[in-house]
Amino acid sequence: MIIRGSPASTGGTCPPVTAARPLIDRMSSYPLSDAVHVASGAAALPELGVIAAEGEQAAAFLHGQLTQDFSLMGFSEARLAAFCSAKGRMLASFVAVKRGPDQLLLVCSRDLLAATLKRLQMFVLRAKVKLSDASEAWQVHGMLGDAVPSALPAPPWSHQRDGEVSVVRLYPSEGIARALWIGPAGTAPDAAPLAHESWAYRDVASGVATLTQPVVDAFVPQMLNYESVGGVNFKKGCYPGQEVVARSQFRGTLKRRAFVLRADAPVQAGQEVFHPGDAEQPCGTVVQAAIDPAGGWRAIASLQVAAVDGQPLHAGKAGLSVLPLPYPLLDDI
Repeated sequence: MIIRGSPASTGGTCPPVTAARPLIDRMSSYPLSDAVHVASGAAALPELGVIAAEGEQAAAFLHGQLTQDFSLMGFSEARLAAFCSAKGRMLASFVAVKRGPDQLLLVCSRDLLAATLKRLQMFVLRAKVKLSDASEAWQVHGMLGDAVPSALPAPPWSHQRDGEVSVVRLYPSEGIARALWIGPAGTAPDAAPLAHESWAYRDVASGVATLTQPVVDAFVPQMLNYESVGGVNFKKGCYPGQEVVARSQFRGTLKRRAFVLRADAPVQAGQEVFHPGDAEQPCGTVVQAAIDPAGGWRAIASLQVAAVDGQPLHAGKAGLSVLPLPYPLLDDI
């Protein structure tokens, strides 16, 4: 398939995942006033940016910097991964796709991109890899429901490429399929427009957090359940913070975990969470939040496991209730 407005594809044998056409043409096909009522569709995600890693050692370089295995990464799979400090604290999170033997794209929060790119470039040294901000060259959309291509394999982090388009299966949200669509700038999925608020809510309800500026350098990956949703590989070699991440997993019970919460008032990333038993010391931190279309707010928070004891929590004026986690946690090793 050749996407109008983008270079012709030179190959690719994957079954078609979705068509794409110029963004203006796509938006004019549906009444925008109906966008918030669409149960499925695609939303542009300008809050996400793209880092390109190119060169014959691109995969090897990322393998030595991030929490996931990139040396064995195939074209049919994506990676959820974290970039950590030497103390094992997350500086950024990525959804990564391999588009060719020498090209990978890393999707991350745009507010962390510049600092993350600068820090990663410090470690390039003599590696045959070029890192760049490719956000202007690529368009990122979130797809929900029937807009997710039926040909995309069901397991989370499955990846299909059709010409210049990459589609990644994400964790579902309350039974609704989700995917990340990455295509050339100026193109968009051939799907009904979806209100950004709908995507934001579904993203939070999935329980898989994306790291943003307010919570940078605050969590080891397990505090966001990354080892349970495919974001950490404990069998790979060294990377910054690897010793701390491994020690958190292999020695004793993890004391902090990510939970999905319902809030009765607005909350935001970085806000402290308190337990009624201790009004001075926070028991957790809000990681990500969005308006709940049913009323109130929905949030992901990293909490002390001991604080999840059935008593009401609060963040500022917002009362919080803990909801069932939408995926199983791996047993502590």
